[in-house]
Parts: sequence; structure tokens; C-alpha cells
Amino acid sequence: MELAPIAVELTYGLERIAMYLQSIDNVYDLKWNDTVTYGQVHHQQEVEQSTYNFEKADVSLLLDLFNRYEAEAKRIIDEGLVLPAYEFTLKCSHTFNLLDARGAISVTERTGYIGRIRNLARSCGMGYVKQREAMGFPLLTPAA
Repeated sequence: MELAPIAVELTYGLERIAMYLQSIDNVYDLKWNDTVTYGQVHHQQEVEQSTYNFEKADVSLLLDLFNRYEAEAKRIIDEGLVLPAYEFTLKCSHTFNLLDARGAISVTERTGYIGRIRNLARSCGMGYVKQREAMGFPLLTPAA
């Protein structure tokens, strides 16, 4: 699908931008406010999420969820529900990342999973454009 203008994604998170602005090298040292640091707010979550992602996530459950999320995305994109389908595409992407972190996906399988997610995202994007076109592209100005 040709895009004009070309879409971009800012891959630096807010934390990295804040680190630059606060001239610090450790995310946990970010000032959350005048008395609390980012580390005081988020360190425990980071520890628990990392333990879950790399050690405890149930691989068989995640494999099942990926397949179910993919099937639901396909089903509802066919019904014209673009935004819910995109949400399920994001769930597939997140589930893939968990499976990858657990080492549950081989190098050869990895390409297939990425392709499946890309195909879902493509269907959502094409559905969104079709939907917006049917609406007369309501956010475009007459000059555009």
C-alpha cells in the first residue's frame, strides 16, 4: 500500500527521552517528581514482569492464545471491525514476544510468526483505509 506521507515510528520510549532531558544514565534514577524516582515506582514491576516473561510464562497457554487471537482478528476484520481486529493483532504481537522471550519459538518458526502478524496488520491497515474511504475521509481537509 503506497503511503503519502510515509508513516514513521518513534522507537525511543518516553523513559529514554526523559533520561536525556534529565542527563542521567540509569532509568531508575529518573525523577518521577521532586521526591520519588522512577525506580521507586517501577522497579518491582520490572522484576516481576522479567521473571514472568523469561522464566514462568506458560508456553502451551501462550501458543493457544496466539492462535485464538489470530483467529479472532481474522474473523472480525472480515466483519469490518477494523479497530477491534487491530487490538487482537497487538495481542498476537505481545504473545509472540512472550513466546520468543521463553525460547519457545525456533529461528525458522520465528519468521512464520512474524509473517502471520504482518499479514494481520496489513489486513487491518487495508480495512482501515477502506473504512475511511467509505466515510469520505472525514479528517482530510479539502486542500488535502
